[in-house]
Amino acid sequence: MVYKHPDGRRTTIPHHAGEELGPGLLNKIIKKNLGIARDEFMGYVN
Repeated sequence: MVYKHPDGRRTTIPHHAGEELGPGLLNKIIKKNLGIARDEFMGYVN
């Protein structure tokens, strides 16, 4: 999944078949890189 920021930057969230992304890493990506709340992120992916 690639998230495009309004200023043109992009953040890639890795997805590998048969592997899960740890909740700690996912939360860091959501909060620090995307700058959004986890609930908001989940609204985009569900």
